[in-house]
Amino acid sequence: MSTDEDNDSKFMRKAKENPFVPLGMAGFFAIVGYRLMKMKNRGDTKMSVHLIHMRVAAQGFVVGAMTVGVLYSMYKEYYVKPREEQKALAEK
Repeated sequence: MSTDEDNDSKFMRKAKENPFVPLGMAGFFAIVGYRLMKMKNRGDTKMSVHLIHMRVAAQGFVVGAMTVGVLYSMYKEYYVKPREEQKALAEK
């Protein structure tokens, strides 16, 4: 039972460190679910084309979330952190 709690706390810790990872995962599953539901009304589109479009949309969302996450971490590392260090030096 304690291993489940360890895994849950590890996931929550990772989610707090990188909030865009769970967002990317949620977006991926949402897009796949939506496109699977939409598959009923695909008309005369081939199944393989529909699946390729679904995969591209889901991967595009994940790559976008990763890019935003990297930009956010760079912002924190190179913009916010130096300002806090300068503020701390100015107060001394």
